[in-house]
Amino acid sequence: DLPYASSKNPRQKLDLILPKNRDTKKTIPLVVWIHGGGWRNGDKKTGHSPNRIPALVKTGRFAGATIGYRLSGEAIWPAQIHDCKAAIRWLRANAAKFGYDPNQIAVWGSSAGGHLVSILGTTANNKELEGTVGNHLEQSSNVQAVVNYYGPSALLQMNDHPSKIDHNAPDSPESQLMGGPIQDSKSKAKQASPLHHVSEGNAPFIHFHGTDDPLVPFHQSKLFHQALKKKGVPSTLITLQGGGHSMPGTFTQSKVIPFLDSILHQKGTPPTDQTVKLK
Repeated sequence: DLPYASSKNPRQKLDLILPKNRDTKKTIPLVVWIHGGGWRNGDKKTGHSPNRIPALVKTGRFAGATIGYRLSGEAIWPAQIHDCKAAIRWLRANAAKFGYDPNQIAVWGSSAGGHLVSILGTTANNKELEGTVGNHLEQSSNVQAVVNYYGPSALLQMNDHPSKIDHNAPDSPESQLMGGPIQDSKSKAKQASPLHHVSEGNAPFIHFHGTDDPLVPFHQSKLFHQALKKKGVPSTLITLQGGGHSMPGTFTQSKVIPFLDSILHQKGTPPTDQTVKLK
């Protein structure tokens, strides 16, 4: 419950998870979990699930954090990304104190959290989305790698594919995030869509998405992955054939850690584009 925004707001807090036995002479990369819940539910506790941040920290090769942010019932877009960027700046400013590397920060999130990590990975130095939350505005909010678990990437196209949700409805998670129907606030919805921020020099990405996801259509990750590759950004897509709105816990060891090792430690072989059948 470390406050990153110089506020008493319980949403603007983060948890740090550090390895017990680590070489104090060497700094290690930091991996930050951002929770899902349609931007209106959920909290940072989900990052404590054994297959998430704890699995990374147990290797001794990573430090971890899991962050909260204001939900759409309290504040509309761009408050959520302002909070996430403030948390990254706080984490960077406090790196020496806790022994991780301020130049090696990766982000990992699922669903709405996948969307927020994707925005972090594509909007380095974007003044509109930087915000002025917290005391460390001199710090960068850039990230060095992104693990996107089935996050929305193009809000205005979500209704073009089968889904249990009418994403254009006034009470959809996306419309609540915008503060009104997404199709009535197209420029704002584009600003909140990672697809519209893709450019050369974005952080390397790995995406995970089930073909039968009933909430965030698979097309969202496919489209985003193709756009990143077109700009020369390293991007990998793991397709879960028949998968829904979740991923197997085993993917942390078999795919997430190898990806993070390859980017942040320059070791091992990262996963390549692949389709995995749901067992």
